[in-house]
Amino acid sequence: MYEGKYPLVSALSRPVIVEHLVQSARRHGADAVGHGCTGKGNDQVRFEVSSRILAPDLDVLAPVRVWGLTRADCIDLAAKWEIPIEATKEKLYSIDENMWGRAIECGVLENPWSSAPEEPYTLTRSPADAPKESREVVIRFERGVPVALDDVEKDLVTLIGELGAVVGSYGWGRVDMVENRRVGIKSREVYECPASLALVLAHQDLEGITLERDVAREKQRVEIRVAELVYDGLWHSPLMRALQAFVADTQRDVTGEVRLRLEAGSCRAVGRRAPRGLYDHDLATYDAEDAFRHQDSEGFVRLWGLSAQTWSRRQGPGSS
Repeated sequence: MYEGKYPLVSALSRPVIVEHLVQSARRHGADAVGHGCTGKGNDQVRFEVSSRILAPDLDVLAPVRVWGLTRADCIDLAAKWEIPIEATKEKLYSIDENMWGRAIECGVLENPWSSAPEEPYTLTRSPADAPKESREVVIRFERGVPVALDDVEKDLVTLIGELGAVVGSYGWGRVDMVENRRVGIKSREVYECPASLALVLAHQDLEGITLERDVAREKQRVEIRVAELVYDGLWHSPLMRALQAFVADTQRDVTGEVRLRLEAGSCRAVGRRAPRGLYDHDLATYDAEDAFRHQDSEGFVRLWGLSAQTWSRRQGPGSS
């Protein structure tokens, strides 16, 4: 699984921010845009590459990168200018948050051997504090987009918020990982994204019965490339546009429902159905209604393995 999958929690919001930034620059007749990223992070790549694709004539200013401020310096400046922040010198976390989840770094997390403390988490609780009784939720998708939770239609933002609260209460949706940043360093971060991970799980499960086999396999490869492009700040690149067209076509019949079962520290798909799904009971069953032509299998299997059998006979371990 591509390591950029979970950092996408923070990366996905950057293209939208840059679009608004460029639009604002145009309205005010500015000749440059600016950001507050440090020289170590990936966000500087996303802001600057996206900006230069959308507005190649605008300069990009990065004062924080030039000043070389430490986290402690930033906290002192925030206090001086009365800017409200949650970070303190005792709890020196850097947190990115959007509707998809939270990315947490710095402080004790900079030691990859140290266990992540409970204090920075807000969207998930410890599995030890999860409800004792299991619970099931049903997510409905239309053309690949989640549109309803437990048979109640909701806009995407509301659905993410409500699903995240339920899933997070069961202590599921945390990720602790060391990622390879685009600037060449390894960085340990923890993520809590219960709703997004649950939706990814449900969506992949629904695709299991709605995508033709070769399309599903190819989409898995495309997903990795899309994740890389988002992670590397190339959302607005021509390759991304082309891959998005492929992905959009694959979602034409990804309509249906997935049932997720929540238990302490666990979320798994236990049921799925789709009006145009490719699961055929008469072909899959071993009961009397079995419509599969078993007699066709002998010739198919023989031809399928013929190349390997020929190699084994002429060049394999038992050949002379």
